[in-house]
Amino acid sequence: MANHKSSLKRIRQEEKRRIRNRYYSKTMRNAVRKLRALTDKNEALALYPGVVKILDKLAKTNTIHKNKANNLKSKLALQINKLA
Repeated sequence: MANHKSSLKRIRQEEKRRIRNRYYSKTMRNAVRKLRALTDKNEALALYPGVVKILDKLAKTNTIHKNKANNLKSKLALQINKLA
């Protein structure tokens, strides 16, 4: 167990951040999964900006790496363009 006041505070902060990051990461994964499952191009185009917003927000706060966000956005855009 930590002995210093600052390390106790650090433990509390890390726990809060871990829970927040898990929530937003799971939300992001579900949004990407939902978008990939769509077969209608119009629905996918309507959902795409929301998913991009989530990815950009997570990349900005370093929850995910900025390159991962860009790779996901690129792959999703390619998949949407392939839809008939």
